Amino acid sequence: MAKIYAHINVKNYGEMVIELLPTYAPITVENFIKLAKDGFYTNLIFHRIIKDFMIQGGDPTGTGMGGSKQEIKGEFLANGVRNINKHVRGTISMARTQVMDSASSQFFICHVDCPFLDGNYAAFGQMVTGFDVLDKIASVKTDENDKLLEDVVIESVTIEEKND
Repeated sequence: MAKIYAHINVKNYGEMVIELLPTYAPITVENFIKLAKDGFYTNLIFHRIIKDFMIQGGDPTGTGMGGSKQEIKGEFLANGVRNINKHVRGTISMARTQVMDSASSQFFICHVDCPFLDGNYAAFGQMVTGFDVLDKIASVKTDENDKLLEDVVIESVTIEEKND
């Protein structure tokens, strides 16, 4: 069975490689892959950073209020989906509003273990390399609303499939 990797290249920071885990979040993984292959994430920013919690990106408006045109089912236990992926350091998960099926393009990567998110957000991958990049991004200065004082730009997200 092939493994699927997302390569998130961040301008002036480096690359984070995340193994996507479709077993428990197939809709989420398919949506992320489609957006990445369509170039949706190219030149977007990480618009929200909370050190010792997470970094968030994937909003074309850069405000935290935007997304892609399509919303997807929230694949997590509180929404009736058995997703056993845990929110540990390096986990990628879908951001959403209070509405369970409101995820579209925004994602976050856990900077530290966040077990309180388990069962409430669709975790769909785990970082395999680039933890130093995650740490550097998480340390960027922000204002009181967690907005970055300088842009951290996603140059590209590319998808790679590798056979075992």
